[in-house]
Amino acid sequence: MDYRPIMSTLGYVLSPDRRRVLMVHRNARPDDEQLGKYNGLGGHMEPTEDIAACMVREIREEAGIEVVRMSLRGTVNWTGFGNKGEDWIAFIFLVEEFSGDPRTDNVEGVLEWVGIERLPELPMWEGDRHFLPLVFDGDPRPFHGYMPYRDNRPVGWSFTRL
Repeated sequence: MDYRPIMSTLGYVLSPDRRRVLMVHRNARPDDEQLGKYNGLGGHMEPTEDIAACMVREIREEAGIEVVRMSLRGTVNWTGFGNKGEDWIAFIFLVEEFSGDPRTDNVEGVLEWVGIERLPELPMWEGDRHFLPLVFDGDPRPFHGYMPYRDNRPVGWSFTRL
């Protein structure tokens, strides 16, 4: 089997007090397969950039702010993900410092500051609930997860942290 995943980033921007995170409520496009869900910011890596440059660009495009400091919190390998059953690898970053004022919306939906403790209450991809605690847990070691999907649902979750 030839494995050629879509390379992507997913970033969680912390507020200056580190108690809230900037999330996009995907409510702008009726044809969006993520319609109604909350998600971090990010997207596809371009052929001419490294993964960190991709994250910085995506944060700039989606929130209108400049990343000053960020850390790689982990990676997730999703196989069979989404309506098209594609394979994805996401590099997940925590944006710990930024400059500028975040916009209030973008082409995907409304940008909202959400208390980290409220994240489990939000509608989101079911699989995100498995790795989100690792993004915010304070362990300095990055995690590297695998989450196969079938019929738009996760059917497993495992991760390594060394």
